Amino acid sequence: MELPKPQFQMEYPKLEKPKKKGFNLLLLFLILVGFLAGTIGGFFVSTYYYKEIEKILSKLNIEIPKKEIEKPKEIPYLPQTSQEEAIIKVVKEASPAVVSVIITKDIPKLKLYYEEPFKEFEEFFGIPFEFKIPQWRQEGYEKQEIGGGTAFFISEDGMLLTNAHVVSDKDAEYTVLTNDGKKYPAKVLARDSVRDLAILKVDGGPFPTLKLGDSDKLEIGQIVIAIGNALGEFRNTVSVGVISGLGRSVRVTEGGRILIFEDVIQTDAAINRGNSGGPLLNLKGEVIGVNFAMASQAENIGFAIPINKAKKSIESVRKFGKIVFPYLGVWYFNLDEDLKKEVEEKIGIKLPVSYGAWITRWNKDPYKGWYLRDVPAVVPGTPAEKAGLKEGDIILEINNEKITIQNKLGKVIMKYNPGDKVTLKVLRDNKELFIEVVLGERIAE
Repeated sequence: MELPKPQFQMEYPKLEKPKKKGFNLLLLFLILVGFLAGTIGGFFVSTYYYKEIEKILSKLNIEIPKKEIEKPKEIPYLPQTSQEEAIIKVVKEASPAVVSVIITKDIPKLKLYYEEPFKEFEEFFGIPFEFKIPQWRQEGYEKQEIGGGTAFFISEDGMLLTNAHVVSDKDAEYTVLTNDGKKYPAKVLARDSVRDLAILKVDGGPFPTLKLGDSDKLEIGQIVIAIGNALGEFRNTVSVGVISGLGRSVRVTEGGRILIFEDVIQTDAAINRGNSGGPLLNLKGEVIGVNFAMASQAENIGFAIPINKAKKSIESVRKFGKIVFPYLGVWYFNLDEDLKKEVEEKIGIKLPVSYGAWITRWNKDPYKGWYLRDVPAVVPGTPAEKAGLKEGDIILEINNEKITIQNKLGKVIMKYNPGDKVTLKVLRDNKELFIEVVLGERIAE
């Protein structure tokens, strides 16, 4: 049987013998070796003969020029934007006026010892009792650093502004550490726990100062710079952010007390306990706030006290040597539509308006709910009592300025000074009255 012939045929390429490249590679290798040998040899020979010539000429008192090694030129950093340039400029100019506050205190020095209650039994019976009671014995005191914060110079003669909580311990000693590493003992001139402000004084000077801006002209979204002693450890740390909100109310727990701060600045610039008391600056380098708190369990939420509030405290210290407030002397609620409805639903009182300051003994606790205070709504012996204000009155205006949830009674009163006479527009039994009051004086603590 004849097999079928294949329909295709495989063709294989012809194998060619490789060309001899050994000679070319050898030649290239010899050239490279020669080049490297010449370069290295030339370096060592030139170095050797340079030193020999230098020795001979030095014996003949002939100077030869030294070999100079060119150093790489330092290229200065160039800001990428005008905004970045402004931030760098503000930080450079402001940092010398920002200081760290070091807090020290005499702390009891304790020594550990052991009582042996069965010592007599051990001696009597001759049997060792391995039983000792550890005890601590005080052996004097030693100064220890217990905390820190930030402050900044507001006058060349050494007056500084910081937070009241930074210097709240009256038994502690305070030292100011300036940007150049010098230390100055600091005296607390005044504390204002209502606005969390304090004014310190150090001797010496003249010191670099910061210019105070106008916090009434702030805009949400405006760029701000915070400088301070971050976390109590890193001096003059800079953080940048924007103004996130204005007119905020903040509840702060301090030493077991709940404090409410009204009309404060909210920012996303990093603020912590270490840089409390430091300045919040605008891009002009002006102080527009004093950093004082951060929101717990939240990121990028910090708060600052508007500098215009601090200006009155500074003026008061310069004039009277202490911080004084104007005050009226009433317990009250600032009304809005929501609170008006809640009062009607929870305690059955129908209020005729949804704005103003309602004078009342009623109080609202986050845990207890609504309850009556044990003190009168109009405090005895105060300007309010002398002027004839009564519980249940609603203060609608002060000197024609309307009292609202945004423009609260306390905020309006703080615009005046102790001794100023103001006219209140009051709603009593659905009738409007005009009552004149001379504001009293209360010393900040």
